[in-house]
Amino acid sequence: MYRDWTAEDWGKVIFSDESPFRLLRHPEKNHVRRRQGELYHQSCVMPTVKHPEAIHVWGCFSAKGVGSLTMLPKNTAMNKESYQHILREQLLPTIQEQFGDKQCLFQHDGAPCHKVKVITKWLREQNINILGPWPGNSPDLNPIENLWSILKRRVDKQKPTNCDKVQALIMQEWAAFSQDVAQKLIDNMTWRIADVLKKKGQHCKY
Repeated sequence: MYRDWTAEDWGKVIFSDESPFRLLRHPEKNHVRRRQGELYHQSCVMPTVKHPEAIHVWGCFSAKGVGSLTMLPKNTAMNKESYQHILREQLLPTIQEQFGDKQCLFQHDGAPCHKVKVITKWLREQNINILGPWPGNSPDLNPIENLWSILKRRVDKQKPTNCDKVQALIMQEWAAFSQDVAQKLIDNMTWRIADVLKKKGQHCKY
């Protein structure tokens, strides 16, 4: 369906997605010599975190730059009510800021809360055209996955020690993305689509 789309065509699309950011531990690396029999002593064992705290965010971007980014309520799964609230409070201002009265397309995946009738009806009432059909699990097709990857590296590099610092860094680094970064990701959509078609939907390296 999108085989012949140009970079200009993709430049009219706002991509969106949700992603978790986990609070990682950053222990200092120390090299010590252990006495015989001390290797598994309790004081020498570092516990691991099997289920680290996670901050879930929703964001969007286009060739014109990054749009809104919002934190989802802690321990709350996305549902149709919360998703409609995000679209109203985050997506609409982004569309107005980046495109004004010009036509654009909105991409979101096939997650259940994205496809319920109330959301489809609301988007139609707002005159927001959807880029579709779009598969539910499509990381190779969505360039915002690249933004998440860059953002997570930038945040983790600063070794935040608690969730408040993680949240602050997420917002800070998201706002620091240049329009050039966004433009390059959108410009790459033409060969991304070609590669996905060539590999018949199998995993691609981006």
